[in-house]
Amino acid sequence: MTSTFLFRLLSPLTAAALLLAPAAVAHAAAPATLTGNAEAGKAAFRKCASCHQVGPSARGGFGPKLTGVIGRKAGATTDYKYSAAMKNANIVWSEQNLASFLKAPSDFIPGNNMRFWGIGNAQQVSDLLAYLRTQ
Repeated sequence: MTSTFLFRLLSPLTAAALLLAPAAVAHAAAPATLTGNAEAGKAAFRKCASCHQVGPSARGGFGPKLTGVIGRKAGATTDYKYSAAMKNANIVWSEQNLASFLKAPSDFIPGNNMRFWGIGNAQQVSDLLAYLRTQ
């Protein structure tokens, strides 16, 4: 349906509202982007460090190493035994996927082995992602 047809069929105000509605909905649905602080993320990583390692000498232990996790396929490191759910998740750890996982691991990938409730603080998640980008 063309905009010209809409303007003839409907009042100009109604037609304009219909044409602009998808953009307004998309804009409203987009979450606010938080700027992460890598130093704050390093401090927040302490709660992760009991299971995960980062850095050049990192290795899998109770959890997989997180060095280079952003952009990596889930369940892909060779030094950790992943759950079937994680191996079969077929996702790449984008920042958006990581943020969703960190918020609620069991909801994002049901059946995964991570025993962690999640992080409800969006700023803290953003800070962790900023830190992980440096690793």
